[in-house]
Parts: sequence; C-alpha cells; structure tokens
Amino acid sequence: MGAKNKVIFGRIYRSATSCSTESQSNPKFSSSISIASIFKSFKRKLVVGSFHSTPSFKSYVETCASLLRRCSCTHRLLSGLALHGHAVKCGISSDRSVFTKLLTMYSECNRPADQNRIFIEFACSDIFSWNFMITDLARSGDIDTASNLFDQMPERNVVSWTIIIDELVKRGRVRDALGYFDRCPCHTVVSYTAMMNGFARNGMYLDGLLMFRRMIRYGLMPNEITFTCVITACGGCGEFDFANSVVGMIIKNVFGQNLSVCNSLITLYLRMGDAGMARKVFNGMVERDVVSWTALLDVYFQMGDLKEARHVFNEMPDRNEVSWSMMIARYSQSGEAVEALWLFKHMLCNGFKPNISSFASVISASASLENLLHGRSVHSHVVKFGCENDIFVASSLIDMYSKCGKSDDARWIFDSLSMKNIVCWNAMVGGYFYDGRMVEAKHLFMQLPERNAASWNAMISGFVQNELYEDVLETFNEMLTSGQVPSRMTFSSVLLACASLPSLEKGKNLHAKTIKLGIATEIFVGTALTDMYAKSGDIESSKSVFCMMPEKNEVSWTAMIQGLADSGLAEESLALFEDMKKTDINPSEPMFLSILFACSHCRLVDKGFHYFESMDKVYGITPKERHYTAMVDLLSRAGLLREAEDFIKKMPIQPEANTWAALLSGCVTHGNDGIGERAAKMVIELERQSTAGYVLLSNIYASVGRWKDVAKVRTLMRETGITKGGGCSWIQIRDCFHAFYSWDSNHPNALEIYEVLELLIPEMIPCML
Repeated sequence: MGAKNKVIFGRIYRSATSCSTESQSNPKFSSSISIASIFKSFKRKLVVGSFHSTPSFKSYVETCASLLRRCSCTHRLLSGLALHGHAVKCGISSDRSVFTKLLTMYSECNRPADQNRIFIEFACSDIFSWNFMITDLARSGDIDTASNLFDQMPERNVVSWTIIIDELVKRGRVRDALGYFDRCPCHTVVSYTAMMNGFARNGMYLDGLLMFRRMIRYGLMPNEITFTCVITACGGCGEFDFANSVVGMIIKNVFGQNLSVCNSLITLYLRMGDAGMARKVFNGMVERDVVSWTALLDVYFQMGDLKEARHVFNEMPDRNEVSWSMMIARYSQSGEAVEALWLFKHMLCNGFKPNISSFASVISASASLENLLHGRSVHSHVVKFGCENDIFVASSLIDMYSKCGKSDDARWIFDSLSMKNIVCWNAMVGGYFYDGRMVEAKHLFMQLPERNAASWNAMISGFVQNELYEDVLETFNEMLTSGQVPSRMTFSSVLLACASLPSLEKGKNLHAKTIKLGIATEIFVGTALTDMYAKSGDIESSKSVFCMMPEKNEVSWTAMIQGLADSGLAEESLALFEDMKKTDINPSEPMFLSILFACSHCRLVDKGFHYFESMDKVYGITPKERHYTAMVDLLSRAGLLREAEDFIKKMPIQPEANTWAALLSGCVTHGNDGIGERAAKMVIELERQSTAGYVLLSNIYASVGRWKDVAKVRTLMRETGITKGGGCSWIQIRDCFHAFYSWDSNHPNALEIYEVLELLIPEMIPCML
C-alpha cells in the first residue's frame, strides 16, 4: 500500500472507529461496529491482496460497495465521503456496484447536489443508472424532475417505461401515466399491470377493466398480480358477471391456489354478498397468510356472526394490526364495549402498535361505557404513539370526554388541534349538548366556519336529548332556510319532537317533505312517522305508514305495537305481535314492555304471564325492573292486589319506586287502604322528594272518607317542603306553543286572556249546571 493510500485509509479507519465509539452511547449507530470491523478486514486485503489478480480485485470492489451500503443505512456521511475519495483514488468509482451505492448513499444522506454531480460525470451512457436516478427521484417525491429526466434519456428499455408509469400511478397521476403508456413501444404484462393497479388505486375501476381487455387482445398472458388487480376492479365497480369470467381464466391458467389471488377472491365474494363462497375459497387454500385469515374474519362480520368471528380470531396462527383493529371495531359497534377494551389491552400486551382505526374504536367503547378511567388510559397511549393530532382520533376523544361529563377537557383537545375539520367542530357541538351545556353549544355552532347536514343534525338531536322540542322545530326551519337538504336522521329527530309536543300539523308537513324526497317509506323515516302519528292520536295514519314500509326492523314493529296499545287497541296490538313472530325478527325488551302494557289495559292476566315467562324461557331475555313493574300494574288493574304484593316480594331484583307506585295506583282504584298504606310508605321511602306517593295515599284516604288522614298527608307534604306541580294546558297557534298553568300570570298576554275569560265565564255557568 502506498503512502497516500495509507493516509486515506487512516482517515477512513478513524472515522469508522468514531462511529463505533458513538454506537456505544447511542443504539441508533450500533451497526457502525460492523463497519469498523469490515475496515480492518479491508486493510488486510489491501496489504496482502494484489490488484493484478482478478478474484482479489473483484473482492476488493465488493467490499467497498458493501461498506458504502452500510454507510447509507446508518447515514454516516463522513465515512461515505472518505470511501468515495478512496474509490476515486483507486479507480473503482465508475464500477456499477460502487457507483450505484454512491448514488444511494448520497440520496440517503440528503446530498442531491453530490448525487447529480457523480451521475452526470459517470452515468450518462449507463441506462441502469438513469433508471436508478428516476426511481430515486420519484420515491423522494420529486416526480416532475423524474419525468423530465426520463424525457432526456438517450435510450430507454422496458424497465425504464415501466418505472415511470408505475411511479406516476402510485402518486395519483393516472392520466400522465397513461400518456407514457401509450407512447411506450414495448408493452409487457408488467406495464399493463402497473396501469391497472394505478386505476384501481385511484378508484377508476372501469378503466382498469378496459385496460385488462386491451391486454388480452394484445395477446399477453396475465400473471398473479394482474389477476389480483382485475378482481379488485371488478369488486370496486360491481361488475360481478365479468368477475365470474375472470375466475374462469384464473382456474384455466392455474392461479387458483395463488395466495394473493385467493385473498382477492375472498374479498370479491364478500362484495357479492356470497359469504359461503368466500369461506369455500378459504377452505380450499393450500397456503394462507395473515391477510387470508383477516379476510375470513370479514366473512363472518358480513354474516353478522360475531361469535364465529371471535372463534376464527382465536385460531389465527398470526395476527397483524388490521386483524386486531377489525375485532376491536366490530365489538365496539356491536355494543360489546367491555370486550373491545379487553381486546385493546391484549393487543398492546402482544406488542402490536394500534392504528388510527383501533384508537377511534376503543375510545368510542370507553365513551359508550362513560368510563373516564379507561378513556384517560387510552388517551395516554394515543399520546405515546403520536396520534393525538389525528382528526378522527381527536374527534373520538372529544366525544368520550363529553360523555364522561368532562366537556372542558374535550374543549382543551379541540383548541389544541392545529388543523380542525367539520367533524371536530360537530363533535364539540354535540359534546356540549350531551353535557347539558346548551349555551356553549349554540355559541360554538354560530362560530362554525362551514355547516353540513351533520352540523345541523348535531344541533337538532342535541335539543331533542334535552327535551327542548320547540328549539328543534326552530332550528329545523333555519336549516331549511340555509338551503341544506335534511337527511333521514334529521327527519327522525324532528318527527320525534313533533310526537313529544305533540304537533300533528307540523308532523304532516314533514311527512309531505319526506314523500317529496322519496324517503317516506324508508325504515328510519317510516318508523319515526309511525311513532309520531300514534303519539299524536292519529292511529289510522300510523297504521297506513307502517303497512307501506317495504322493510321493517324491531324498532318499527315496537313503535306500531306500542301505538296500538296506547290508543286502547290492545287486541290489535297483541295480534300484530303474533304476526311479527312469523317473521325473522326476534322480540326485544322494549317490544315485550309494549305487549305487557297492552295486556295490562285489557286485563289479560293469563296472557300477560305467558308473555312474561316466554321472555327468558323462549327468547333468552332477562326481564328488567320495567317488565316487573308492568306485571304489577297488570295484576293491580285486574284487582288482584294481594297477588301483586306477593309478586313484588318474590321479585329476584330490588323493586323500583314505580313498581310500588303501580300497586298504590291499583289500591286507589279498588279502594284498598291497607295495602295502599304499605305501598305508599315504600314509594315515599324510595323517592322522598317525589309527590306521587303522598298524592296517591291522600286519594286513598279521600276515597274511603278518612279526611283527617288526608289532612295529615297534606301537612306532612308542607313540612317536608314537597309541593305538587300544577296541571298544564297548552295550545299551538301556527308554529308557536302557548302553555297555561293554574293562576298563571307569566304569559305576555295574560291580562287580555283573563279579560276574555271573565266574559266567557257567565256563558259557561249554565252549561255546567
């Protein structure tokens, strides 16, 4: 080795040694130890080896290239520069393997000027180097420079054309890629597949299928990647007949057992709604990977079989973030929030990094449980993994903190976001409403930079939640004035407000609007209309809407059954329930409550007990407090007061105040002051601030002439500070509601109203006599 070479090598070795020292204090540079050891080996080769023997020279060049590659991986620019100088000195810098490693090294170390300089100096006549530079520029995001460099190439091969087409479609510039594709003189299955993949990536599925047909006419044989792309395109645009033809080609060309093709077929059959065929493809696979198992999970999710999906998940030999996130999301959406949190915990314990989807789902689960402790724990993981600024995660956190009664924390998250979209604004408005802070919700709504249907729905549903039904109608009118078209959810909320007021005239106007929009018979709107008409007393219109609905769910049936029962048509209500049992819809808890209510009003004690016992024995539904209360009401209305009291004593759960109140009401009706006194004491004990127990007990005493006891009850109410609220009457004039209480003077037109009343009293007295 010459003196100059020794000096250069000394610099290289010292640089590598410094890398080794740095690696001991910083784990990021641990691979520098291997660089130092290779330098030692390199020195021995320089001393012992001879450049006159071809094998030694080849080994020398390979070692130099290997060192440059390691410098690229560890971003050791100083070591790379020293190696570059040594390569130039020894005359090996123009070797392809060394040259490409130099290009890579300068690219990884962010030295584009040096990269361009050596490219211009050495590689102008090397097509391999041109392709390398185009790929490197495109992957660094400078696709325009890559395209210009491609246009300057002195000559191009099929690799060159495929590279520029593939890089353009990956960045969404499909039309530019198609221009290069049409200019390409040498089409191959790879270039065709690159274009098809680009179309599929950008949602241009029909264009992808046309490209596939063009390739077939050109006489090229598809490969497994081509088939994967065309299957994806068929599923994306719903061309299932064409997809069946492609499946035939796959079988004919013996790609039926290819892993990626089979995975795509499972997804295709799911889009076609044929879960059985998707499972058949999975069962026939010789080789399966985590994508295959995750696709099978989706099969059972599409079928609604969460239990079998969990069984598949437990059997999976390997899992990834997608499979974990899918399970967490499905459990959260199915109302199994506790299980969703358990899965998230075990996902972390198994070393998987949660993605945006899993964070959003588990935060939603914490919100549904209103569990602040779990919510804060998940929030800490969000910060740990650097996802706190993601819009969807932040919106979920805002919703969670609001539902846990911490709307100030939700507002802090909202204000800390550097970029906010309409989803975040809507989440914060809805959060204020959920926490009962209407003033802040209205104020924030007025500050919205833009409003969509979800923004108006957040306001309307917020007023519904807080029973501000007049504000619901006012906000709905503002929404119409703004030009925003109401959605199905909007109509459902506004119709609920009309049913609660009730406002039949406004409800009919809304019905007309839904007919105009063509959504009157859709399941959610139709159900809301059925409920509105029933609660407004127009049971015939309610039945008409219900019968016109082409599809009904359990909520629709419950609304109609409850409406008939409330209207005194208990026999029709029970008959409709029997008709529903002939469908594939299973009764729910609210539906059984409506049925027991109907039996109570008809005093059908035997039928009531039959339905009550069938809840657990036939349908596996455990009766709740409300169902037991309905049974007590049934017995009490039928005059079976002793049986009702015994029923309460035998209840497996603690009776609520309403249960005793139902018995007390029956005692008032049938004049049983003995049981009534015991029931009244229980009502008063359970709800000390409620007037119901005192008033009903007073009525019992009055019905049997025990006036002294009536006076005692009234005195006790005054001493404890309990007052009975006055009765209220109201009328609707146009869109305005007017409420009146006894001796009320708060109405703005009270003076004029009482003057008219004084004129009417002399006219009413003869009618009252």
